[in-house]
Amino acid sequence: MKILIAPDKFKGSLTAQEVCASLSKGLKTANSNLEIITRPMADGGDGSLQVLAHYVDLKTITVEVEDPLFRPIDASYRMAGTTAYIEMAAASGLALLKEKERNCMETSSFGTGELILDAIQKGATTIYLFIGGSATNDGGMGIASALGWSFYGKNGELLVPTGENLVAINRLDGEFLFYKKAKVNFKVICDVNNPFYGKNGAAYVYAPQKGASPKEVEMLDEGLQNLANLLKTEGLTDISTMAGAGAAGGVGGGAVAFLNAELVAGIDTFMAITQLEAAIKDCDLVITGEGKLDAQTAQGKVISGVCGLAKKYDKPVIAVCGAAEKGISEQLGLQGVYTILENVDSIEEAFNDAAKVLERIGETLDLINTKPKI
Repeated sequence: MKILIAPDKFKGSLTAQEVCASLSKGLKTANSNLEIITRPMADGGDGSLQVLAHYVDLKTITVEVEDPLFRPIDASYRMAGTTAYIEMAAASGLALLKEKERNCMETSSFGTGELILDAIQKGATTIYLFIGGSATNDGGMGIASALGWSFYGKNGELLVPTGENLVAINRLDGEFLFYKKAKVNFKVICDVNNPFYGKNGAAYVYAPQKGASPKEVEMLDEGLQNLANLLKTEGLTDISTMAGAGAAGGVGGGAVAFLNAELVAGIDTFMAITQLEAAIKDCDLVITGEGKLDAQTAQGKVISGVCGLAKKYDKPVIAVCGAAEKGISEQLGLQGVYTILENVDSIEEAFNDAAKVLERIGETLDLINTKPKI
């Protein structure tokens, strides 16, 4: 029997590679005759470069940039030839801030722009920007500022590129950029389809997770509307209703307007890089997984992508997750769902002993009668 293991990371606990290793060890313990193929996956969120490095020989470049609160930090990106791979989380990530520091009214994506500029100066002509895990809601204003764009208030004052200043922008100027736009191709990898603003937009959906109060959410949303209107007035891309424009606090849309970027679904990118379709076609059973199986799983996450390809070739799929909400497995067509949480006594144990528990799950997986457990 040939088994393909293709999971995402278990955020805060295990990398995708570690998930593959634990499940493989358990499966082999139960049946040494199994043929196991592993494909660590990602969907464009934080940790994507670690997975990418599993498949592509990348050079790591570390530079000093500014963190979300404009403090100096060392951040890294990767390069292969003239292609750069940059994770927004490395310079502008929520994980860089203490709980009390998280307020996307005050944070900026400026440091990510500094990484981009450094890559261009080192010869990058194609840049993949992974925008998961951000601490910002500035519509890409910070990135644009680092690359030479200027933003002015109604009295002609130069604005600091933060979320709270979106609503104050009266004029923008991109005449004197620090690079030639025509010479750099940007691909922005994201895993959500939210619009730039509105009730399903960047501010209302994600800003509360980044420290914004209800009143601040309204202000941020108004600011994103203001920026979108100004961009349209200046003859730049109309991002007001674009799917994915609200990703990473509006960086998705900002990158399209300021960088002429193309928005690319993260899972599609990684399915191509990993040659996942060929691996699924050639296996008997697929095991996938992520930290939590929930309503967002079907919105372009790893499990949904894996299930879509498996359905094409009529291959059964089992999911192994940290936790799972009821009813999701039927939507995705999963034939079995196994969770770490149902095998431990506490959430703390689930995080601390995830590798051991996954190994035990691997030993006990019902590979023949894979009936849903949840």
